Amino acid sequence: MGETTLPHQHGKRHVEEYMCAKLNHTENFQIVANLFKLLDDPSRVRIFWILCHCEECVMNLSAMVNMTSPAVSHHLRQLKSGGLISSRRDGKEAYYKAADTDQSRLLHQTIEGTMEISCPELETTGHICGEAHNGLTQYTQEQVETVRELHEYVLHHLDQRITIDELAKRFLMNPTTLKAIFKEIYSKSLASHIKEHRMERAAELLRETTDSVLQISKSVGFGSQSKFSAAFKEAYQMLPLEYRKLYIKK
Repeated sequence: MGETTLPHQHGKRHVEEYMCAKLNHTENFQIVANLFKLLDDPSRVRIFWILCHCEECVMNLSAMVNMTSPAVSHHLRQLKSGGLISSRRDGKEAYYKAADTDQSRLLHQTIEGTMEISCPELETTGHICGEAHNGLTQYTQEQVETVRELHEYVLHHLDQRITIDELAKRFLMNPTTLKAIFKEIYSKSLASHIKEHRMERAAELLRETTDSVLQISKSVGFGSQSKFSAAFKEAYQMLPLEYRKLYIKK
């Protein structure tokens, strides 16, 4: 592309020439536009912001931003495709965090700085993923950590039908206290949270394996294929095989 001649000269020719030369590389600006487009959704910004501070699984992110797991997974796929986050698998659970890149760090700083300027009434407390804002202060740190360990235990035993009483005995905690702390941390009842994890895992198996619906139902702790199918339809508004066909077409 030839040299750009401006209709008005204001004595800043060397600056204008520099800018015009840069502007000619439109592909660079397209890359930046695509990057900012990834953050044009407030929910996606919230998820990215969380992952800049801590590593989390889909279910915890869902509870933190008050969205369904499929919706959170959609945003995670967008962020990952743009190179802003990374993931790892530990057993049956996938964990996500901001990518260890200058690009992600710069965007995080931009978000933080913009929030400080635009929302000066917000006070940074340092409890990004902590419990200062909820009712956990009435419980001991040991109790809170025990419930978190319980949560990890449940995630690694999704194929088993474990009752709250059994968990209470295993982790030496009163069932009522256990349920109360769990709900404070994860914003859902223990039973509801486990069910969501099972459905999330089932959806993953339907997308990524050729296991039969019966095999998958057993893998996520259902003794009956019909009950599993009913629970899956309630969560995803379609039967397991319909869900699998949807992703096979993609």
